[in-house]
Amino acid sequence: MSLIQRFAWAYAAVLFVVTLLGYIPGLSDAEGFTFGIFKLDIVDDALHLGSALWAAGAAWHSTRAAAFYFKAFGAIYFFDGVLGFFLGQGYLDGGIFTQGVTPIDWGTKFAANLPHLLLGGAAMYIGFVLSRKFTDHA
Repeated sequence: MSLIQRFAWAYAAVLFVVTLLGYIPGLSDAEGFTFGIFKLDIVDDALHLGSALWAAGAAWHSTRAAAFYFKAFGAIYFFDGVLGFFLGQGYLDGGIFTQGVTPIDWGTKFAANLPHLLLGGAAMYIGFVLSRKFTDHA
């Protein structure tokens, strides 16, 4: 198993845990905000679970599949974070389409979108840079 596949297994685990966060007592406030920042709903849970299953499937299949996962997932999640940071809503959960530009203070925008920026950015690095060391055609 290559390092790229191991990273994909790690992403699968992280995203699976993220899926469960809203269901762990004490992590959400009275208004349903996880850690007081993230309003996770069934759509978000489905996206995170789907991303976790995609990562696991890619990790299990091959280094090349894992590299593709990181390229695609990274670009999708990172751009969602950028959009959310500047406009207050991302596109993965449809928020930018249903709620439009949302005036949120910069600190909250940063905190709310940091996970997608970090996960997406790291995934793009793994997929576009690191994976070249493990396969000629990744």
